Amino acid sequence: MGRGGRSRSGAGASRATPASLRDPDRHFTIVTTASLPWMTGTSVNPLLRAAYMANRGDECGVTLLVPWLAPCDQKLVHPNAMFQTPEEQQQYIRSWLAGRVDFDPKFQIHFYPGRYAIDKGSIVPVGDITDYVPDNEADVAVLEEPEHLTWFHHGMRWTHKFQHVVGIIHTNYLEYARREKDGDKKEVLLRGVNAFVARAHCHKIIKLSDAVQDFARSVTVNVHGVSPHFIEVGRKIAAAAKDDTKSEEEVGSTFGKGKVGYFIGKVVWAKGYLELLERVKEYNATAASKDKLIMDVFGDGDDFKAVKDSAARQQLALTFHGRADHAGDVIRGYKFFINPSLSDVVATTTAEALAMGKFVVCARHPSNEFFSTFKNCRTYSNPDEFAECVREVLHGEPEPISPSDLHRLTWQAATERFLDAAEPDPPEQNIVRKVRSLLGDWVSAKFHNMLTASEAVRCLVGGGAGTLLRPGTGLANWRPDIWSGGVMDRK
Repeated sequence: MGRGGRSRSGAGASRATPASLRDPDRHFTIVTTASLPWMTGTSVNPLLRAAYMANRGDECGVTLLVPWLAPCDQKLVHPNAMFQTPEEQQQYIRSWLAGRVDFDPKFQIHFYPGRYAIDKGSIVPVGDITDYVPDNEADVAVLEEPEHLTWFHHGMRWTHKFQHVVGIIHTNYLEYARREKDGDKKEVLLRGVNAFVARAHCHKIIKLSDAVQDFARSVTVNVHGVSPHFIEVGRKIAAAAKDDTKSEEEVGSTFGKGKVGYFIGKVVWAKGYLELLERVKEYNATAASKDKLIMDVFGDGDDFKAVKDSAARQQLALTFHGRADHAGDVIRGYKFFINPSLSDVVATTTAEALAMGKFVVCARHPSNEFFSTFKNCRTYSNPDEFAECVREVLHGEPEPISPSDLHRLTWQAATERFLDAAEPDPPEQNIVRKVRSLLGDWVSAKFHNMLTASEAVRCLVGGGAGTLLRPGTGLANWRPDIWSGGVMDRK
């Protein structure tokens, strides 16, 4: 018997009446595709989800399962923070978390072997990573990026190992594929593969927004929150606005850089930088001198030099400052945040800016539907509307964020939304539909497992050599070969 309070034989037996995820003694294994110190959404958000799930106080167990990279890959992903053992990296993760939450969450951190796929810019699991979950803890699996985790998965189906498997779609991989060479063909193929593997390995899919493709058994709910630091900034600004002892000038001085906007994000073209340059160029070409858009850009990435050089050639009013902490004092004084990205599923930086009481200008797009319900969010669908939004945020002042809106951005609220969205669906009563669904899932899983059993096929499609089987040694002593990509990798 495990913390989940149920004996298991390694197969997720179906129940006549599915148990609620809110029942006491459930055990959640949150599996993700990245880990700190790589500061990316799939390392930060699952970590915070694990912390807040563990802090609910209902005796549930929580395990966070993250990739361990060998030294050769650590040098590529986080060269300034190298670890000799998983224990060292776990200490780093917990130290980072301690600086961002005001409680001591009780959850486990385990590691599985991963390879950094250079041509994909992401981490690929090595071997059957369900092996790294003890059978007595195999209750509820939360697959953060289920398609990514199972593209090359060979071994036990996640739905056989676990009682309930929920996938959370973080990334619009189709948008990235579309921007590559032969993008139209890659997009069609990837759409099918994503749907195929998600159906085979998940009981339910949560899409953060409808910016991503359709999946079987899916719901659309934003189940992400923002760190408490951003919430506290917004709370203080709202309190200052209500302070009768402060003058209008004192309250307005909260945003000392009111005439300058900012954007923050990983500097790769697909992360909204192409759109950013286009919007700024279009707007400033016709704007009056008093309404010119000046922006500071924060972030680093593979395309930093190319983006900066392109902005300089076009003489755009963009200043590039490199990497910065969104919660730092450097960004505190900006009044408005502009995020024109069309590739996000849900932009964490947009949520953080709203939490800090800033104006946000973003595209009218499925990825921004959640944010569009906040009073300080301005959306546009064409250049004229963008210009109208910019003039408004240049000359206006954002409203103090209300307590209810602030709460919607918290991880506490996000955790409740997750538990509601992830609940098992009622059993299918129609026998024909039930058999058809089970058969479709089984065929998908069998066919996929057969394909991924071939080392040659895996190498051809970008799974990488040596990723079929788990390392024969401990993770700390694992020394894989240099990564080599396949025909489907980014060109």
